[in-house]
Amino acid sequence: MTAQETIDQILRFEPDGMPVVSLYVAVLPDGSVHTRVKSLLDEIRPLAKDQDHTLEHDARLSIRGDLKRIIEASTEERWKQGMTAVFSCSGRGFFEEVSLPRALRDRVVVDTTPWVRPMLAILDEYHRMFVAMVDESSAEVWELYLNEIRQVRRLRDPALRKPNFAYGKQEHKVHHKAEELAKRHYRRVATVLNDLYRAEGFELLAVGGHPYEVSAFTAVLPRPLRERLAGTFSIDARTATPADVRREAQSIVDHYERDEERRLVAEIVEAAAERRRAALGLDDCLWAGTLAAIDRLAVQEGVSMPGVVCDRSGWLALSGETCPLCGEPTRPSGDIINDLVEAVIDESGSVEHVATDTELRTHVAGALLRFPLPPRPQT
Repeated sequence: MTAQETIDQILRFEPDGMPVVSLYVAVLPDGSVHTRVKSLLDEIRPLAKDQDHTLEHDARLSIRGDLKRIIEASTEERWKQGMTAVFSCSGRGFFEEVSLPRALRDRVVVDTTPWVRPMLAILDEYHRMFVAMVDESSAEVWELYLNEIRQVRRLRDPALRKPNFAYGKQEHKVHHKAEELAKRHYRRVATVLNDLYRAEGFELLAVGGHPYEVSAFTAVLPRPLRERLAGTFSIDARTATPADVRREAQSIVDHYERDEERRLVAEIVEAAAERRRAALGLDDCLWAGTLAAIDRLAVQEGVSMPGVVCDRSGWLALSGETCPLCGEPTRPSGDIINDLVEAVIDESGSVEHVATDTELRTHVAGALLRFPLPPRPQT
């Protein structure tokens, strides 16, 4: 299955009363993933024992099967570097893995449904694009998602051969007929794309081909597809390789994402300047994250900073030995920005890592808020 099909299957899964084990583990080059998976599963192992009466017998058996299956998977060395999310319910014969391009903290959860919030928060930063490669009589439709490309459809329609004459009334008729056939072909390709959009809901569209073909094709796109057209590129659709398609399409996705980052940062800066519900700067964003006030968070890509965390109250700050909310000692964090990102995800907020050059380079973090922030307590 494709990544999107796997994700859809996880979202649709109904365990019918059986527990689901959801595990997130970073896959590092040091080969430590198997050891860390075993350590994570030790946290839930008591649930599988007969002495534990919080779960029914069938549920305990299901978790035992989950433990065994996940440990076996961690030894097979098929997980890509980054992060792997595993969802298992042995009692219903369900086991799915998703390779994620960005790492979060290792975690394991047992619940009545798959714990998909961290996975969806990471994937929200990556756009799914369909690419239409067109000429006057053929077309190929590709999907680009999570840096992988696959062919979805191929279409071919009738076309006139080149006539043996170069002028005259007959030439005009043949030329007109060729144009009509090309328009019919473009409309058919647009219909197929529209059907795919309704069925699969891709976010972006790119179109490639010779400039006059691209122009003629985009002119017949229905409105929902025109609104998702992120860019076009010039290429010979008949000789282009999958690598050529991927390179051109990825360039359009990258450009779209940079523009999206600039728009978000500009919106945050403007809202903060007008004293609307926004936070600008890491200190204010940490306080907003403590209160679960962040709706959309923007953080500068590649920046890390030490800080402190209170595990009891959720206090996040750059420094302080004692939590001002509950009085408990804080613990040091090697990267308080990563703790902030995870806190936002846990409260159903969205996160954007900004790689382009914006005002965020000065502020490190900014956010749109759900409600105005109260004054911070004295530390």
